[in-house]
Amino acid sequence: MATNITWHEGSVSLTERQELLKQKGFTLWFTGLSASGKSTLASALEQTLLHSGVNAYRLDGDNIRFGLNKNLGFGPDDRTENIRRISEVAKLFADATVVTITAFISPYRADRDSARALHEASKIPFIEVYADAPLSVVEERDPKGLYKKAKAGEIKEFTGISAPYEAPEKPEIHIKTHEGTVEQGVQQILDYLVKNNYLTTEQITKK
Repeated sequence: MATNITWHEGSVSLTERQELLKQKGFTLWFTGLSASGKSTLASALEQTLLHSGVNAYRLDGDNIRFGLNKNLGFGPDDRTENIRRISEVAKLFADATVVTITAFISPYRADRDSARALHEASKIPFIEVYADAPLSVVEERDPKGLYKKAKAGEIKEFTGISAPYEAPEKPEIHIKTHEGTVEQGVQQILDYLVKNNYLTTEQITKK
């Protein structure tokens, strides 16, 4: 990091911003294997929140690699940098009182812990959502045909096949996507958010 820089505080505190915009910002960090259902849940949650008048925005792992992270590959170092960058972006969105929804495999526990620490240092809530499905299930789903290619050796360093996935040990929300519907998964998240005072029942239009 450069040494000749200075952090400039704004004239509006986080609390004041939240009061003015009548919303709390926080990050919902979806993690799980490819085809575990993270992006499907994240998209459905974003839609539900927006239709309820809650300012929410989804940051998707594949989409980010078309722009901000297009210069990164899938080796361990690049995966870590991928998560570091999106952690910073998510923190900025949440600081602006946006409900920030990230959907990234984010396979390394240390990287997710770093993302959490970054948020906590700025007093921004970080909520880990584990989209959990057995390898046998995600291989069967395989909507992009990636597992088939990975097993054939066409894709190197593919999470769950030739690269590790370190499952969360204590996620705030644990959704077994093979045991319920998308609607049930979204409701599980909404219930958690209301119970822990991130949102109120009045803010949410139940689907």
